[in-house]
Amino acid sequence: MTARHLRVLVVVASKHGATADIGNELARAIAGSAPGRAVGLEAMSVPVEQRPDPAPYDAVVLGSAVYVGRWLEPARHYVAEHAGALRGRPVWLFSSGPIGKPPFPADEPHDVNSLAHSTGARGHRVFSGRLDKSRLTFGERAMVTAMRAPIGDFRDWDAVQGWGDEIAEEVVRLVSTLAVATTE
Repeated sequence: MTARHLRVLVVVASKHGATADIGNELARAIAGSAPGRAVGLEAMSVPVEQRPDPAPYDAVVLGSAVYVGRWLEPARHYVAEHAGALRGRPVWLFSSGPIGKPPFPADEPHDVNSLAHSTGARGHRVFSGRLDKSRLTFGERAMVTAMRAPIGDFRDWDAVQGWGDEIAEEVVRLVSTLAVATTE
């Protein structure tokens, strides 16, 4: 029997690049974790606009930037378009957006429960984001100024890497359990 590489797809909806950076780091952490290296776990991060097919992957991590308490439309559309394929494999969700210390807003996105239900997600994490005025449109800069929003990079890379390690461990465990069950 030949060893098969396990593949994890990280799909990300990002408006100004901060969430895409989180997706890239998650993919690196998943593939580079001890369980990932031991079984040849591969992970790749792909922008949601490329509409990657989740079917050939063993697991999927889907993330979106959050604006006005909701995931970006391309991410919500991706879930609707691929709900059947996503429910057929382990799925995790993440949201990016709160800024400041402590992070604000502290609430989960309004639509995350329905997205988790549609995908059968095993978990959801919220990661703080980045607010860089130079990347914003004129209207966004005006709103940030009016709201006195904190400027800066509030992403916690240790938390992102730690969650990537957890996902890698669970993917390896799930696939190993399935392999044992099919050989019995």
